[in-house]
Amino acid sequence: MGIAQIRHDCPSGQGSQERPCGTDCASGGPGVESGAVAGSKDRTATLTEASLLLAVFFLGTNFVAVKYAVGGIPPLPFVALRFTLAGLLLLGLVLILSPECWPGRRDLVHMAGVGVVGVGMNNVAFTLGVSMTTASETALIYAAVPIWGMILGSLIGLERPTRGGIVGVVVAIAGVCVVVGFGGGGESSLIGDSLVVVATVCWGSYAVLSLPLLRKHPPLVVASLTMLFAGLATIPVAVPGLWGADWGEVGAGPWAAFAYSTVLVAAFGFWAWQRGISGVGANRALVYQYLINLVGVASGVLLLGEDLTATKILGGAVILLGVYLARRR
Repeated sequence: MGIAQIRHDCPSGQGSQERPCGTDCASGGPGVESGAVAGSKDRTATLTEASLLLAVFFLGTNFVAVKYAVGGIPPLPFVALRFTLAGLLLLGLVLILSPECWPGRRDLVHMAGVGVVGVGMNNVAFTLGVSMTTASETALIYAAVPIWGMILGSLIGLERPTRGGIVGVVVAIAGVCVVVGFGGGGESSLIGDSLVVVATVCWGSYAVLSLPLLRKHPPLVVASLTMLFAGLATIPVAVPGLWGADWGEVGAGPWAAFAYSTVLVAAFGFWAWQRGISGVGANRALVYQYLINLVGVASGVLLLGEDLTATKILGGAVILLGVYLARRR
């Protein structure tokens, strides 16, 4: 499970009943498909690939954007403002495009819990962590996100542990230990790296805990409300920073990075990722997850001039190997 490796499967004839606001599953006669339907599927597949590649770029460069933004904006106000605004932006689209898809009270409570843990706590730890360490190192550690999702999925009975899966988990965690514990120097920080690890655990939990919601509601609805709940929940702890910051001293660069991270990453990128992954399946999703980490490392090195030691690169490679082994079927 990468960021949210969700596959929607609708039994023939039941899609509209079980997921009235979700993705419809068309069923037709066996072996019969018109040219128009085939062309439509091709266009849909092309759009899915394009949106996923855009999401990969935005999500991958977000490590640098956040690192740069919190150089001028305090981390906790950054998180609160970013996700409150992104949630409101997407919620506006929901009310315009799918006003009938408003979830019931029980699902709203579920979304609030998932948003606070999977988005809010994740991004508080991530933002504080990346402010203390390098963007490229953060991207390497984030490669382990699928492992934490697998562990939680096994604990709550969604996945049955296999020998290969257990080996992969052990290998990936060993890789995280290498990245966090060895080869430090420069802007690297043990505290910062440890906070990033906490963030990846929270993010991995989002992929699992949001599964029931994504089976009943479109990705846009789930993304908007979980983000909004995350932003609102973060405001109380962000008040001292909001009140005490000298906002007049924040330059145009950090504000531009904030806008990029809010609109193109949190709003568009996250929604495009969830929408695209729901249609390509877990194995191909893993390839895109690897691309996000690659873009993150490359952007940190190229845009911020960060250095990566051979030990860190080795640790990142071990993490990716572990994830591959754990997800291999």
